[in-house]
Amino acid sequence: MDLRQTFAAHVVTAERDLPGPELLPARLARACAELLPVDGAGLSMSFASDRRLPLGGSDPIADLAERLQFTVGEGPCLTAHRTGQPVLADEEELRVRWPAFHDALVSRTPIRGIVSLPLHGGLQDVGALDLYLQPPGHVRDLALADALAVTTALSDYFAAAMDGEPRTESGPAWLDAPAAGRRALVWQAVGFVSTGLEMQSSDALALLRAHAYVHDRELDDVAEFVLERRLSLAQLSLAAGTG
Repeated sequence: MDLRQTFAAHVVTAERDLPGPELLPARLARACAELLPVDGAGLSMSFASDRRLPLGGSDPIADLAERLQFTVGEGPCLTAHRTGQPVLADEEELRVRWPAFHDALVSRTPIRGIVSLPLHGGLQDVGALDLYLQPPGHVRDLALADALAVTTALSDYFAAAMDGEPRTESGPAWLDAPAAGRRALVWQAVGFVSTGLEMQSSDALALLRAHAYVHDRELDDVAEFVLERRLSLAQLSLAAGTG
């Protein structure tokens, strides 16, 4: 059985715990985590520097790591997307290159190393795979050739799934994944804050991020608080020192 067949078998096995077309990305992430000597994996898409959409993670810790990276607006996956090149970062490199992300990551997860790889095929230039390592694992112990081979198998499987999936007005089913739906609240909150405080969308996003950072919250949660009126625009601007 070659790598593509092995990868496909792992994806099928994962369907017992992660059923339904909307959880395909989570199954793909779990297959990557099982085939490589890593502790977790996550898939995401980036449509612009700040438009990041989580598709699915292999486990709750991987999901959290993605949310933390998005909350602070920096990290290896964003760099991999911007450059189109693999990024390997151990804890020291995380601390030096992305200090805000490093601090959030080490305080809330056991992850101490990340390998971020751009996807190919239908998700080229927008999709990326994050591989997470906990001690005693280390990014330098992961053979990059093996990681790239699994990324290719993932990209090919995902492309075939997209080609075979019926098209709907709302887009592919995996855009209905829980993480993607929750992230959509952020863009709603950005629009709400932008209109209410008469500022650019980029400034509204920065304001939400500042509040999340100061109060040690995730950006997705802050967006929900704003939309549910549990956090007023006045409170948001005052807390960030703009009021």
